[in-house]
Amino acid sequence: MCLKFIILFLNFFFVADSYKILALFPHPGKSHVDVFLPLTKALALRGHEITVVSHFPLPTPIPKYTDVRLGDDTTPLVNILDIDNYQERRVRKWLEPYLLHQIAQHSCEIGYQSKSLRDFLKRNEAFDLIIAEFFNSNCLLGLVHKFKAPLIGISSSTIMHWINERFGNPSHPAYIPNNLMDFSDELSFFERIENLLVGLVHQVFFTYYASRNDEQIARKYLGEDLPLIKNVIMNSSLLLVNTHFSLNLPRPLVPGIVEVGGIHINKIKTLPKDLEKWINESTHGVIYFSLGSMIKGHTFPDEKRSEFLKAFGRLPQRVLWKWENETMSGKPDNVMIQKWMPQLDILCHPNVKAFISHGGLLGTTEAVHCGVPVVVMPQYGDQFTNARALEANGGGVILHLSEATEEKIHDALRTILDPQFQKQAKELSARFRDRPLPPLETAIYWVEYVARHRGAHHMRTAAVDMPLYKYLLLDVIAFLLLVAGLVFALFFYVTRAVFRKLFTKRDKQKTN
Repeated sequence: MCLKFIILFLNFFFVADSYKILALFPHPGKSHVDVFLPLTKALALRGHEITVVSHFPLPTPIPKYTDVRLGDDTTPLVNILDIDNYQERRVRKWLEPYLLHQIAQHSCEIGYQSKSLRDFLKRNEAFDLIIAEFFNSNCLLGLVHKFKAPLIGISSSTIMHWINERFGNPSHPAYIPNNLMDFSDELSFFERIENLLVGLVHQVFFTYYASRNDEQIARKYLGEDLPLIKNVIMNSSLLLVNTHFSLNLPRPLVPGIVEVGGIHINKIKTLPKDLEKWINESTHGVIYFSLGSMIKGHTFPDEKRSEFLKAFGRLPQRVLWKWENETMSGKPDNVMIQKWMPQLDILCHPNVKAFISHGGLLGTTEAVHCGVPVVVMPQYGDQFTNARALEANGGGVILHLSEATEEKIHDALRTILDPQFQKQAKELSARFRDRPLPPLETAIYWVEYVARHRGAHHMRTAAVDMPLYKYLLLDVIAFLLLVAGLVFALFFYVTRAVFRKLFTKRDKQKTN
């Protein structure tokens, strides 16, 4: 804590401008906020005044940082998912935006009804900048109009399909996979068809259904004179996205979109003594097994757990399994279970050789950062896309839970434990880390850049304000087709007239 205050004290001298920044994080999922909090805390430590609206206030307050809590201790949060409900049903991928919208509707109502938020709005504070999550809801973005400050979006996942239009960012379905499907950037013919169709469905749903519902909620609490939220968000200055081309596959990005993949990764800490001892004493290395914060142990199917335990019993490596229950029946001696483990610190331990994961972007990013190959078992959301990207870059293999048998689990682990695969994972890690600035410093630079230049609208491409027919060149294509048609028609009629004249003349000669 002393070091933080020293840094804060020095920042008063070295930070040229101090800005008042409002952060809006309405989604009730802690894994999302874990991506954003390192940025808001770092901005506060640099001397900016930060107000954060979210469901997750800091456990220990810091100077220049104010929390506005949405809801209270009784508010239902997205902190547990039943793994049996996510068994790779394809229709679920198509309907994922609807499920996300249902969560958003609930959290929007809770948010606006929150006493803390109502009290905050009564204070009528002024802000220089607003940072907001761009994910499944626009309802709190009505506050951007109220405070009339430049807007920066931040995404904890790969870019949601419906976000691209806010920046005029290319989203070509031939090689840019929809992040709620399970495609890589090399799509087959039928995958390209599905990628195009699902993108259209998601775009239409979010634009004409979800966004309108968000607007109704915003007007209910902020007044009927609220302008169209779409006009507000189309004026966004910047998007910070938790990706990096070395991992999440390269794609074109306009200047207003900046990749900061790994923004949540902090310095490695010393492990608790019991874990340190367990890992160090494993002659053949350690396998770490975690399905994230929302898939709990008691939802893991018993028959699948048994298959994993049998596969682990055949391996010389030890296994650390994040398991929320007190006990695990049939557990072999080389498996240790704990309810919580410091994931990043474990993955970066040199004796940890493999990671079994559900494919969440935070855990995937941490594994790549640490150079640990992964057996990925995607369950929902963008995890399928994350898994395909990791596999394409040589950082892991995919094992669908529905197909997980003792033999397949054993084979998948033997594959990533192979020295050649270990080398591939280290090379991917080197590419991921090789940047001009660490991701958190990159994010801070661009936030301050937008504030310094009062929205930095010079970064916006002309595509943002283009109607669809211009963006797709439909008018140009129609004009060229018309010209081509006229030229063809002219050529046809001239040719026909010439031939008619020639044949008529020949016929007359024959007749004479």
